[in-house]
Amino acid sequence: MRAIAIRTAVTLCLAAALAAAAGAAPSSAGPSSPAAPVVQRQTTPVLVDCLWHTDVRPADFTLACGDGNSRLTSLKWSQWGTRTATAEGVNMLNDCKPYCAAGTFRSYPVVVRLSDPKPWKKHPGTQHYTRITLAYPGSRPDIYGPTVTYPLWD
Repeated sequence: MRAIAIRTAVTLCLAAALAAAAGAAPSSAGPSSPAAPVVQRQTTPVLVDCLWHTDVRPADFTLACGDGNSRLTSLKWSQWGTRTATAEGVNMLNDCKPYCAAGTFRSYPVVVRLSDPKPWKKHPGTQHYTRITLAYPGSRPDIYGPTVTYPLWD
């Protein structure tokens, strides 16, 4: 038992010594100054999807993560900036009649506007849009007004 403990201690000391040697700066590098942490900031905001993936100018986007009963398709982005992004596309929405599993997906032309970028809690160096507004220029679901705004997940 004692031999195992000694072997383990020697192995740990060797591993620590190797790690220290690997991290040491070469002596010929001259005087060193403490390195400041590098924080990269992404200036162009991203859109975070249901699976916590980031995207810029996605062609499709799911609004109802739990059941997929509302999604944006055929998105054509005319603008993707540091404050807002704008696209035209189609909102595919399940009418859930008589109930969602037996419902029919209906298509509604929509203008999408993303806004209010903030640092993403999961990756603070990444800006992400936190608000989505859907404007229905033509037909729209009975329960919606001409414009609806939702917060986006963080």
